[in-house]
Amino acid sequence: MGESTLRDVAELAGVSPRTVSNVVNGYARVTDATRGKVERAIAVLGYRPNVLARNLAAGRSGQIVVVVPYLDTPYFAELLQAIIPAARKAGYNVLIDQTDGDRDHEAELIGRGPRRFLFDGMIISPLGLSQADLSLRDPALPLVVLGERPSDGTFDHVGIDDVAASTEAVRHLITIGRRRIAAIGDQPYPTGEAAQLRTRGFRAAHTAAGLSVDESLIISTTRFNRVDGATAMTALLDRPDPPDAVFCYSDLVASGAIHTALQRGLRVPEDIAVIGYDDIEDGRYGRPTISTISPDKKAIAQLAVARLMMRIGSTEPVPGVELRAAHRLIPRQSTLTDVSPTS
Repeated sequence: MGESTLRDVAELAGVSPRTVSNVVNGYARVTDATRGKVERAIAVLGYRPNVLARNLAAGRSGQIVVVVPYLDTPYFAELLQAIIPAARKAGYNVLIDQTDGDRDHEAELIGRGPRRFLFDGMIISPLGLSQADLSLRDPALPLVVLGERPSDGTFDHVGIDDVAASTEAVRHLITIGRRRIAAIGDQPYPTGEAAQLRTRGFRAAHTAAGLSVDESLIISTTRFNRVDGATAMTALLDRPDPPDAVFCYSDLVASGAIHTALQRGLRVPEDIAVIGYDDIEDGRYGRPTISTISPDKKAIAQLAVARLMMRIGSTEPVPGVELRAAHRLIPRQSTLTDVSPTS
């Protein structure tokens, strides 16, 4: 006996093939009673819609691609864990591409090359591409951008307010009495917008508190990783006038910085307070636990997928929008001595 067809389901359920199609694809409203009959018939017959044929007929692949710089960065791994179920719920499989921040590779992905036909839309967190590079993309590509490349009016940008979040992080350090505050993670080059926004927040918090910024305490890094955090903290602690607090531009940077401080025999936070950014799972289970800025990763994922689905399904150009997800400050043991390790 061959596989059941849509017509077989219609006959068993006592409805038209069009009604079965509407139930399977969610194209139109049907009554709960009718939906129930169709779903029972599908279960009895073991009917499996030919999704590939349906997508090909509609000129679609049924897949989206999520492009990130590094898969070994916990923030992106956790973000992907939120994006994949949201896309699956919308009926899409997810391809994943790691670019290592290579500009040419990222440019190829958003361009008109042959790989373009493997997916119907893209969510990308660019690292090698500048703002100007994004304007050279394939205009027919449904695109949602994460990170810090604002929309040019033709794609959507989803993120948090990095300046406000960074200001909160540094204000927290000031509130607990720290005055000689360093920053680890600045990236003063064209594609380092995320880091530059965090530096702006670092400065804004000082200005609001009536404090001056010691420019020599702003340390640049190539990446937001543990090695760079450890190396930068070594340089800071080798100074004759080391800081009493450090704002790190990621939790990985904070982890490396804390490792160096503890190796030097310093107490965290008593001798030097450290706050990170991203609220990755590792930061909740280290010793000390890491104070951090927590972006709402689930909201970022859901906003990105929802906007991409709208773009894929639209037959008309969709104006680009700026969408902001929430963030919150989470104080933990790396800045406060009186908080629970499970906070």
